[in-house]
Amino acid sequence: MELLPTAEPGRVRAVVAGLLRARRGLAVAAFGVLVGATAAGLLTAPLLGHVVDLVADGRPPSALTTPVVLLVLIAVVQGVLTAYGVSLVARLGEGMLAELRERFVERALRLPLDRVERAGSGDLTARVTADVSIVAEAVRRALPQLARSGLTIGLTLVGLAVLDWRFFVAALLAVPIQAHTVRWYVGRAIPLYAKQRVAVGAQQQQLLDTVGGAATVRAFRLGDRHVGLVAARSEETVSLALRAIRLMTRFYGRLNVAEYVGLSAVLIVGFLLVRADAVTIGTAAAAALYFHNLFTPINIALALADDAQVAAAGLARLVGVADMPAPPAPRIPAPRPASDTGRPAPPVAHVDGAVKVAGLGHQYVAGHPVLHGVDLDVAPGERVALVGASGAGKSTVAKLVAGVHHPTAGTVTIGGTLVDEFATGRTVALVTQEVHVFAGRLDDDLRLARPSAPDKELRDALAMVGALEWAEALPDGLATVVGEGGHKLTATQAQQLALARLVLADPPVAVLDEATAEAGSAGARVLEEAAARALDGRTALVVAHRLTQAATADRVIVLDAGRVVESGPHKELLTADGPYATLWTAWSATR
Repeated sequence: MELLPTAEPGRVRAVVAGLLRARRGLAVAAFGVLVGATAAGLLTAPLLGHVVDLVADGRPPSALTTPVVLLVLIAVVQGVLTAYGVSLVARLGEGMLAELRERFVERALRLPLDRVERAGSGDLTARVTADVSIVAEAVRRALPQLARSGLTIGLTLVGLAVLDWRFFVAALLAVPIQAHTVRWYVGRAIPLYAKQRVAVGAQQQQLLDTVGGAATVRAFRLGDRHVGLVAARSEETVSLALRAIRLMTRFYGRLNVAEYVGLSAVLIVGFLLVRADAVTIGTAAAAALYFHNLFTPINIALALADDAQVAAAGLARLVGVADMPAPPAPRIPAPRPASDTGRPAPPVAHVDGAVKVAGLGHQYVAGHPVLHGVDLDVAPGERVALVGASGAGKSTVAKLVAGVHHPTAGTVTIGGTLVDEFATGRTVALVTQEVHVFAGRLDDDLRLARPSAPDKELRDALAMVGALEWAEALPDGLATVVGEGGHKLTATQAQQLALARLVLADPPVAVLDEATAEAGSAGARVLEEAAARALDGRTALVVAHRLTQAATADRVIVLDAGRVVESGPHKELLTADGPYATLWTAWSATR
């Protein structure tokens, strides 16, 4: 596995600064309102100290009326300003997160598919789910609290200095302990949480591999091995989580020591100053209240260092993907002309659908080639079937032609243009046996292929692949919610849906990689007929799971160990009594 990149801390800070600059007006407003709220709240301690002096001087109860009214007024003003300031900070954070998330999704959707495959879908899934959730939680909860806490700490220290500079010095005795604690914690937390996020991604990938390939795991009796792999990934994740908990417990213990040292120092200084008549009892009480009131914001700020490290690790993984180099701008061919016959129109002149593969070689692992100098020439509108034993290289050729992978050697061109230069799915479309039904309305799922398609074109596409009858029989017709949480489609229906999307996208070249393999024999016959209609009028490369597809193709190409060993029409190859005839005989015997 080659995991997707993670951004360096400096780059993460630069991205956050850039997002903040774009919202500087909102940031200044939020900061100003929170400063006002915090300053209002700091008036409470001096007023309470004044009340202490009034009582100590034996003043009548009526003298307390004014300070009590002021305390109520301060509480109201502070509450209103705090609520408004926090809402501004939340708007600021949510806006920054939304833009970053859009950048991430935009880049993730444009990643080359072979790059995603090398990383494993679990890595990308973990980033788009767990990491986004962690960063979002930090923005919604930690950012407003951290802003308030930071301002409270700074202005409270100013208040201590205003009362008497010696109170300020006493309070600073806690700072070295707190600074050392944070430095000690951050130095251990950053690498630990980074490892934890990577471990979670690896665990997710292993679960996807095991659950997604359950049938194969059972068939080859690999259950115990895969359970062991899942257990190993889970054990690593749990071990890192326990290490994080132990680290956090020690972190809080050291913070408590700092609080004890600081409060003791302030109380001792207050006692000495009062005894020397340098300050009143009320002033000493106000200083003690100031420092005591620092406990909560300091603990919040330092405790948020824990959330910040987790969020920073997730943020670095999001920025790492968002910063990946954009692929070259693809060519988008002109729309194909409409057809009055209901059949797909021929490709436009400059994208004629001719597929040429020259000297194609590929290797997934260095030193282990799976294709060796494959040459193919597919004429516009020709349907070619790729057949061969498992591991012969059929799917690799299909994915290279579809642009999923980049060949190690050789070239793939469509209409004389390298396939990499075209927009994915606009010139060549790939349909595999692994079909995803998106959660939502059926008509919305179909419009992923052509967003502007009217209902009539959706129905025409469904009718072409033999799916209109069951689609209209759904509870709400084409408005029925399908996919996760909705109406469950059968394997055959899901594949028909994919073929209908192919019809709507209407690319000049289509690649089918064992697109009928997931259906049973009855479903396979339905899908073969649907595929034949969907491919009508366009160049097609079909990886034939069932040799009946090869029999109806214009030409059959036989692959063996990554090489083309035979090519020709179905009947000629049967007469030649070569590798294809052997495959046909073996396959016919199992029918």
